[in-house]
Amino acid sequence: MSATDLPWLQPDWPAPANVRVGVTTRLGGVSTAPYGTLNLGDHVGDDVASVAANRARVRACLPAEPFWLQQVHGTTVARLDDAEAARVADAAVASTPGRVCVVMTADCLPVLLCNRAGTAVGAAHAGWRGLADGVLEATVAAMGTAPSELLAWFGPAIGPTAFEVGDEVRATFIAHTAEAAQAFRPGRIAGKWWADLYLLARQRLATLGVQSIHGGDLCTVSDAERFFSYRRDGITGRMASLIWLDAGSEPAAPSNG
Repeated sequence: MSATDLPWLQPDWPAPANVRVGVTTRLGGVSTAPYGTLNLGDHVGDDVASVAANRARVRACLPAEPFWLQQVHGTTVARLDDAEAARVADAAVASTPGRVCVVMTADCLPVLLCNRAGTAVGAAHAGWRGLADGVLEATVAAMGTAPSELLAWFGPAIGPTAFEVGDEVRATFIAHTAEAAQAFRPGRIAGKWWADLYLLARQRLATLGVQSIHGGDLCTVSDAERFFSYRRDGITGRMASLIWLDAGSEPAAPSNG
């Protein structure tokens, strides 16, 4: 399989034409089990040469090397327009065409953002810890655009029927806002809850004023053929969600309404 044959996922959202997105699956690479096949994570125990070959396949489809982050479930945002952007970060933003924002996931929620004008993009790694601590708030702030002018898309993540958490996780979100209780339902035993990561992220974005939110219907745990899942498999690879501005397309014309 060549790089151009990679089975990319494409979001269904009304982004400007110059906003480009690619979301990898586990298919199309060279890694062997348990990382089969398109593992892009260089921190999960996979063969170094295999990861490099997989990243090369992805790079061949892009305008530049993605700005690979060292993700730590935090809230730091790498600003790719800066010459010395942070590598230890869980989000990235860019307004310069050709600079590729990327986050890697295997159950955590990848959130891709752009503005309606097509002049800024961003990507956030929103596991429950980062989400609770404010990674989406930090990313929206770094976009430099009014939240009402932003569009968001939720990529593949652990779904609400697969993400069982303890009392402490539920309490953390409810301490931030009582509305978060809507995202939890009783689990299989006392003290456990099924958590809707998508809903929690929607609530956070809506509170900020982001109104155009899309995606949120792809569960990594239940779709073993297409997606890596840490919760399901333990030792596994990582997928990438990438977004960038196309230098060959003009930004959208400003709205008069």
